[in-house]
Amino acid sequence: MEYQILGKSSLKISRIGFGCMSLDAGNSDSEKILHHAFSLGINFFDTADIYQQGQNEELLGRTFKGIRKQVTLASKIGNRLKPDGSGLDWVPSKKYILDGVEKSLQRLQTDYIDLYQLHGGTIEDPIDEIIEAFELLKAQGKILYYGTSSIRPQVIREYIRRSNIVSVMMQYSLLDRRPEEEILDLLHKNQIGVLTRGSLARGLLVSKPAEPYLNYTSRQVQQAADTIASLSTGKRGPAQTALRYVLKNEAVSSAVVGIRTSQQLEEAVQTYNTPELQKNELAILQQGLPANKYDKFR
Repeated sequence: MEYQILGKSSLKISRIGFGCMSLDAGNSDSEKILHHAFSLGINFFDTADIYQQGQNEELLGRTFKGIRKQVTLASKIGNRLKPDGSGLDWVPSKKYILDGVEKSLQRLQTDYIDLYQLHGGTIEDPIDEIIEAFELLKAQGKILYYGTSSIRPQVIREYIRRSNIVSVMMQYSLLDRRPEEEILDLLHKNQIGVLTRGSLARGLLVSKPAEPYLNYTSRQVQQAADTIASLSTGKRGPAQTALRYVLKNEAVSSAVVGIRTSQQLEEAVQTYNTPELQKNELAILQQGLPANKYDKFR
């Protein structure tokens, strides 16, 4: 495993991160998978307060209680489950953030969260109030650093300009190259680490049957998957090629992979036992489809 300092923080995180959202918090095998991930070198684990109504955070709390200082725990705040379970409400207020962190700390069985992230965001949010909440939590020692999880360039630019975020989590893959247009370079220039999600494009780049994705047709999605497959012979499988693609960008600190099974874990970790993409391979991947761009929230 390789490690990298996240942005301007002091957090040294594994370049393959563990996205915990899909783990079954009620399954004892989930704890075994998390322990196995740690033994394989993963030290960055990402969750959120709404995953399984908080049970996902509880799972991480139970699993890592004895080795808390050896792992980097990241959680998120801002979405609230509707009482009837029909969806989410967006609550970007200082009070909600300050109240929410206390519940997350209790569930995680810790007195601090390494990276606390705003779980979304719009340009209409009270951004200064949100920043005040995160800065207060930093001053109190309840969080070490904060970041945002967003794909909206207009929102990301405001946090770059007005806050001390150390990271941005965003969707990025061969089928979602929108961040390449501007935001990846901007974040790298400002020493803000990128945490990628969706780098396998819901499995469409690896094993799932092709279907429309963003602005791409099923045929184009299949074309991208075929291109990855053509570069995935021998020592490097399709999942590793897809992850190598996003990790090749110098702005990316860690590819956070949604992991549910031991097989998915092994495939993700093996990425760092596979050859890096060469310039000609990168060119083949990038020339296969026209790069998509953000059409709103610019």
